[in-house]
Amino acid sequence: MQVVLYTRKTCPLCEEVKEMLTALQHDLNFSVIEKDIYSDERLLEQFHLMIPVIEIDGEVVMYGKIQRENIRKRLLYKNAIR
Repeated sequence: MQVVLYTRKTCPLCEEVKEMLTALQHDLNFSVIEKDIYSDERLLEQFHLMIPVIEIDGEVVMYGKIQRENIRKRLLYKNAIR
């Protein structure tokens, strides 16, 4: 399973989510790709007011203030339907 974390520099919420994802990787099998929205004008236009944004297997599933338990449940659900 592939998780994309859309972020930007100087984003405290993004750092929190990155730490949560790293901790969850110990229990669940998924990879994380971090993408800075300022590296692509299309991403900046799409996500500039939403970050951090989590996309799992191509589907945006969460954004903004994200809770660890919500991420965990979503990852478990995505893993179960594979």
